[in-house]
Parts: sequence; structure tokens; C-alpha cells
Amino acid sequence: MRKEATVTIVAEGRDKGKVFRLREMSSQQAEAWASRLLLALANHGAEVPQNFFDTSMAGLAVIGIYGLTHVPWVEAKPLLDEMMGCVKIQPGPDPRIVRDLIDRGDDGDDIEEVATRLRLKDEVLKLHLGFSVADGFSILKEALTPSPVENGESTETSAPLSEQ
Repeated sequence: MRKEATVTIVAEGRDKGKVFRLREMSSQQAEAWASRLLLALANHGAEVPQNFFDTSMAGLAVIGIYGLTHVPWVEAKPLLDEMMGCVKIQPGPDPRIVRDLIDRGDDGDDIEEVATRLRLKDEVLKLHLGFSVADGFSILKEALTPSPVENGESTETSAPLSEQ
């Protein structure tokens, strides 16, 4: 069974109080999405850190999302749009009534704030990967920061044997 999540917008603005329902992509769709992202990154010279393979899945995801900045909009937009395909709106209080988003480009849109769209994309990633982009950046930073031993620094964890 695919994972699902409910997101209620609490931030001030035109979307406050709106309820969105997220549903995980199928494994085939998610694999195809990730493959298209990796190919786009490779085709446009996105930089990969030297210790790329030492990072966690969260770190790899952040590298992929950050790498989208190297990809032309014409190739990135379908990937971002496909993420939003995981999002539906619950237009009223009945959780059984859920429908596709309306995005006509006018005042009748279901999502009226850019911040809401960004939050929902972050939640879609969290649904698929088990962590948010913010968590991924934190994990990536930790994974890419050399330990004191790697820097040639020594760390003393206990008193020398002669003092014990």
C-alpha cells in the first residue's frame, strides 16, 4: 500500500487552513522520476562532492535537488510538476472528498502562495524518502564535514594511561 500524508497549511496567507492530501508515487514512477533527474544532472554538469558515496540517502536527495539548479527550466519543470501530481486537495471538512488541484492561473487556483507550493514539494519528498529537504541539508553538511581526525587534528577522549 502506498504511503499517504495530510498537510494542513498553518502559515499566514491565502492558503491558511487548506488541507492537502499526498500520495506516494508507484515504485515504477518514482524510479523513472529519479532516473530522469540523475540523467538531467549528468547532462548538465552538476557537481558531485568528492565523498558523494559516503553520504546518506538524505544527502543524495539534497544533492539531486540542489543539482536541479544546473538543469534548464524546460527539463526541470516536468520533474517538479510530476512531484505536484502527488498532491490533491481536500476542499472541505469531509476527509473522504479529495480532488485534483485546480491551477488555472487565476484567482480560482487551489494554491495561491508560492510558499505553499514549496512546502508541499518538501512534503512530497519527505513522503517518498522519509525526511525533509531541511533534514537532508543537515545530514549532507554533517557527512561532508571532515572529522577532526581527517583534518590531522587529535582529539583526546580520556586521560593518558600514565595518569590513570
